[in-house]
Amino acid sequence: MNQQTPKPAVIIDDTTLRDGEQSAGVAFTAEEKLAIARQLAAVGVPELEIGIPAMGAEEREVMQAIAGLHLPSRLLAWCRLFDADLDAVCGIDVHMVDLSIPVSDQQIRHKLGRDRGWVESQITRLVRAARELGYEVCLGCEDASRADMDFLCHLADVAAAAGARRLRFADTVGILEPFTVLERIQRLRAHSDLELEMHAHDDFGLATANTLAAVRGGATHINTTVNGLGERAGNAALEECVLGLKHLCGIDTGINSRGVPELSALVERASGRAVGWQKSIVGEGVFTHEAGIHVDGLMKDRRNYQGLDPDELGRQHRLVLGKHSGKHMLERSYQELGIELQGWQAPVLLQQVRQLVTHQKRSPSGAELLALYQNLQALALDAVPLNLDRQGEGSPCPLQSLAS
Repeated sequence: MNQQTPKPAVIIDDTTLRDGEQSAGVAFTAEEKLAIARQLAAVGVPELEIGIPAMGAEEREVMQAIAGLHLPSRLLAWCRLFDADLDAVCGIDVHMVDLSIPVSDQQIRHKLGRDRGWVESQITRLVRAARELGYEVCLGCEDASRADMDFLCHLADVAAAAGARRLRFADTVGILEPFTVLERIQRLRAHSDLELEMHAHDDFGLATANTLAAVRGGATHINTTVNGLGERAGNAALEECVLGLKHLCGIDTGINSRGVPELSALVERASGRAVGWQKSIVGEGVFTHEAGIHVDGLMKDRRNYQGLDPDELGRQHRLVLGKHSGKHMLERSYQELGIELQGWQAPVLLQQVRQLVTHQKRSPSGAELLALYQNLQALALDAVPLNLDRQGEGSPCPLQSLAS
């Protein structure tokens, strides 16, 4: 009997407290950083990148305060591959340092003003120095997406020989798509035994897709941020990666998804960056339905129009009345107000509701629905004598005269 190869474990290394805070205009207070770290650990995130020691004494104090929480998560510090940055991390109780250096010819030449040989020597020297200080090392390959792959594979060998444990493949300017990511991570995986970590940016809206592709290719670790916070268009969103890996790749990261909405709200407040109404997973409107065909299908069996069960996030479907709603949703909305509509009333009220939401750009309130109903009742009473004259009998259906 053939046995399936076990799916690889994927470890989330969340960088909300480092790359997330690098979003233009975002600055967490010490208390906010501690609260975010606690909540990340509470939902089960196994690794946290908590800051940049070279930023100064205040940053280092906050990082050490996070370390002092004794969270179950492993902690990382982000450093440039320079002596001064390595000196700055000394005394902070993190488990690993991410030593970052440009690896593309573009940045080696035009950012550092150096050559490939200098990069190689820096890696050898400072990875060894970090190991002597007692830190595990992740070699952060900045701009790896524009690097020569032969050179990148060579640097993986250099880093491993110096004692590094992990290599971070950074799509620093967010230019990759999933097919290329898959190929490149597969090549690195075939070449090196190092842990491989994907760091994706969302400039083309592909950070999560690229991250999932990296996992398919053999990445053991992924960088995420809550709500996709990060420089420019942001990073791969924690919530998207967690649920995407679980449902699309069959990989459970161990994160308690029911704690994600609270975590999202915390980061939203601390960052001052509002989460979009339709933001996947955590947006207010992502489980909200208006279209009549969808509402009808959901009311029969919610699996008809459910790709992700909101129960996993401690949420639920919400049905709203709007321009695209049908008679059943209108009747349900009035039932919630204690009103049973007569058959002739629904089409008239539905037309009025559609006009209201078109102008107001929102669903009608209960008070507005009640007012529409009361106005219709008043008009119906005025129209009844006309029907008596025309039809010669007490017809309770004045729809024709109201609509004319």
